[in-house]
Amino acid sequence: VVTESLVCTDFIDNVVREREGEDIEGRYLLPHGDPYEMARCRVWSDKVAKELCSPYYSLLVKKEREERVEAYENIKAGIARFSRELEKTGGKLFLEDDQLSVVDIALFPWAWRYYVFKHYRGEEFDVSRDSMPTDEHRPFFDWLEHVTELPKVKKTLPDKDRYLVHIGKYADGSARSKVAEAVRRGVAAHEYDDEIDKH
Repeated sequence: VVTESLVCTDFIDNVVREREGEDIEGRYLLPHGDPYEMARCRVWSDKVAKELCSPYYSLLVKKEREERVEAYENIKAGIARFSRELEKTGGKLFLEDDQLSVVDIALFPWAWRYYVFKHYRGEEFDVSRDSMPTDEHRPFFDWLEHVTELPKVKKTLPDKDRYLVHIGKYADGSARSKVAEAVRRGVAAHEYDDEIDKH
């Protein structure tokens, strides 16, 4: 069984490539014809998972304000780093030819959900263009708006109000998942342990 989301994405990309052949352009999540770009995508998909996805749970699950502030500042710094990397390509997505990549797929679900912070943690934890109007964050918000409007992405998005209800158990401390247990014991969400963090 393949369980880790980034590993699953890589697995699916390889299965599609194997079934459909190498000649189909623009459909793969990793640029297989360019070893440098492929490596760059793998590095950045791991970076966004650790720097922009894991802190999502820390900000929601942690009870101490200082820990929440630290998670929020980590997200802001991660957004700035991702923005600098986006500017290298000059496109609307992570890859310069506007091909949806593993990096876009890894980050988008969490980035789209950042609206929950303002709802559950207040104005000071807002992650939006209004709360981060500087040029160092602009490429990220341009990217987020672009990906949100892609028809193939738009049709997969959950209702925001229903998602708020769903994620509320993380904010109120009642969530029982491996990720929630890992964050409560003091490690990052991506560092959960199947043996220790049972729910």
